[in-house]
Amino acid sequence: MIRPTHPHSPRREQSFRGRFVAFFLNPRNLYILGALIVLALSFSEVARGRQKNFMIFAESTRLFWEHIAPYGDNWTQAAPHLDYFLYGPLFNILFAPFAFLPAWLGPFVWNLFNFSMWFAAVFTLPGRFSRDEKCKAFLYTFLILACTQLSFQYNVAVGYMFLFAYSLLERGKGFWAVLIIMVSGFTKIYGIFQLGLLLCYPRFWRNIGYAALIAAAFLLAPAVNMPLSELPDYYGQWIGALTSHKDTRTWMNIFYLRPLGLLPYRMWVQAAVLCALAAGLLLNRRKWKLPFFRLTCLAVLMGYVILFSNSSESHTYVIPLIGYQFWYWSMKRAGALTRFDRVIFWATLAVVVVMPVDVLCPPRVMQLFYGWQVNLWLLLILWLRMAWTAFVRTPRTFSEPVAAA
Repeated sequence: MIRPTHPHSPRREQSFRGRFVAFFLNPRNLYILGALIVLALSFSEVARGRQKNFMIFAESTRLFWEHIAPYGDNWTQAAPHLDYFLYGPLFNILFAPFAFLPAWLGPFVWNLFNFSMWFAAVFTLPGRFSRDEKCKAFLYTFLILACTQLSFQYNVAVGYMFLFAYSLLERGKGFWAVLIIMVSGFTKIYGIFQLGLLLCYPRFWRNIGYAALIAAAFLLAPAVNMPLSELPDYYGQWIGALTSHKDTRTWMNIFYLRPLGLLPYRMWVQAAVLCALAAGLLLNRRKWKLPFFRLTCLAVLMGYVILFSNSSESHTYVIPLIGYQFWYWSMKRAGALTRFDRVIFWATLAVVVVMPVDVLCPPRVMQLFYGWQVNLWLLLILWLRMAWTAFVRTPRTFSEPVAAA
């Protein structure tokens, strides 16, 4: 005789738990749920006129097409109520489709586009990452992604361009990878450092040739809207805006990390760490064929451009965290994680991802942890840990090359 299952029996609870987990390990469900949340967050800001970053992007784009450089005094006079615009002229060319949409529609299209590209970048990574690992990486970063999109930031685009370029290089599509790297570099600088990873892939000089040709094209691209003779001054104003912006406020990077006191030596530290990473890459030439080494170099680089940046905010942490995630899941799959790695994993989720969300963490608690700079210390620790596994002691389980997916 078959007895009916009690409503609160362990079997029924286990079945419910299994369906719950299965729901969140389904990419289609994650996309639909994530898109709805992003649209709801966008509406909450647009309805109150708080889409400031989108306004900055749109106003700077309009100024560009009106033959006015959106930097310095020009920007102060045109948009005194908005923060600085710090992106290159290529950004204004590419942003035009969003800037000239109706004011009520543009912010929604911008956020949904970036969310979709982020989702695609995560779920089109090489096949050596399982579907479950991609879902877990997406979920781990979703709260900070949502906070970034709440502010209509460009950091989402920087993050997914790193991932797209990596995936294309892994699949042997050098031209398209270099094109994405150059788009990132000519809009917000960060992505240009990914060119260093071309050393790890075949046809290095051909890819460098692609980079030179694309760079020339992008440098001349603003000529669609101005005489060539005006380009040097335009780029000079952009560089001036970048160099002056670093001193406008206190940022969340290692130069403000107490008690290190690195701020007066910022440029020297940036150069020294970059040289150390370059040396580590060259000295580990035998590891270039290892997928784990290439992935970890990418994650380390994504951490470098934020932790050692002139002006990093907490929203920019979405960039290093997505790189860190795929290092973590690679280590876990290989059985190379230590107890220390697991503690840092959960501590980073709690402090860096969850705490900044007011509805999940009381602001006083967040301010206490951020006052102690726990978030920065955690990010620095995990960055050093990844660098160690790339350049100093790579786990033995990754010692044999695996064909790219």
